Amino acid sequence: MDDAEQVTESKSAQTRAKILDAAAHVLSVRGYAGLRLTDVAAEAEIQAPAIYYYYPSRDALIEEVMWAGIADMREHVTAALADLPDGTPPLDRLDTAVATHLRHALEISHYTTASIRNAGQVPLAIRKRQIREEERYGEVWRNLINELAREGQLRPELDLYIAQMLVLGSLNWAVEWWDPRRGSLEAVVANAQSVIRHGLAVAD
Repeated sequence: MDDAEQVTESKSAQTRAKILDAAAHVLSVRGYAGLRLTDVAAEAEIQAPAIYYYYPSRDALIEEVMWAGIADMREHVTAALADLPDGTPPLDRLDTAVATHLRHALEISHYTTASIRNAGQVPLAIRKRQIREEERYGEVWRNLINELAREGQLRPELDLYIAQMLVLGSLNWAVEWWDPRRGSLEAVVANAQSVIRHGLAVAD
């Protein structure tokens, strides 16, 4: 590939990324029914017909955003857990996952917000790849809770699957109610860590 081809490919990748970023933002704010390609184009600062060069349809663009939101979250949380020192206690690993999930969903990524808010709105055909990614992300949380159980720190009356779904459900719902004018993100993280830690773990 010569220099001219590399420049063209780089510009194409940048434009594609701008379109995806714009679509994630519009989808997170306006939802599946409210997303218009003209709004995405305006945010990306391109002409609307140019979107079809990169995506064959509106739904294809939305499908990419929905998948990326969960894939990015999984990679972000997995990386944060991998950075912890060997031997980090299970409850501290859980705290890290809670904090990373919330900061990513509420502060870092429009993709994740869009995925969470629109999971119940988009047609199943668009959701299929996202669902597979959700299952992979769910495995991360299943392992965290299993670590607690193996260490004898999980409340014995809890069902592992139900506990996992309740934790993820409560964390995801934060994108609907949190308003930075009513409390800092750090306060949300600290409260979530306390509620989840004391809800799952046996009393000291």
